[in-house]
Amino acid sequence: MRKDLLTWQWSLYPDGHRNRLNLILHILSAPFFLAGTIGLVVGAVTLNAWLGGASVVVLALVVVVQGRGHALEEMPSVPFLGPMDFVIRFFFEQWVTFPRYVLSGTWARTLRDRR
Repeated sequence: MRKDLLTWQWSLYPDGHRNRLNLILHILSAPFFLAGTIGLVVGAVTLNAWLGGASVVVLALVVVVQGRGHALEEMPSVPFLGPMDFVIRFFFEQWVTFPRYVLSGTWARTLRDRR
C-alpha cells in the first residue's frame, strides 16, 4: 500500500475522472457502494446471511460498473499491487476521495466542461 494513500489518490483523481459517462457512472454507483459496505457490516454483526450476501452482490456490481467507466478514460488507472491494495484503494476512493471530489465542486465542473 502507498504511504499516504489519500494524498496520492487525490493527486491523480482529476486526470483519471474526466470522461462524462464515467463521471455519471460514479455518481450513480458510489451510493450503492456505501450502502453495500454498511449492509455487509450489519449483516456480519447480526449474522444475517441474506443481507451479507446481497451486500456482496451490490459491491461486486459497483466494482464492475466503475471498472467499465474507467475503461473509457484516456488516462488508465494505476495498476493494483495485489488484492489487498485493490480493496483498500477502492474502499477509500468510495468513502473519502470521491465524496471529496463531489463536495469540492470538481465533479460538477468537470461534468459541465466535458459537454
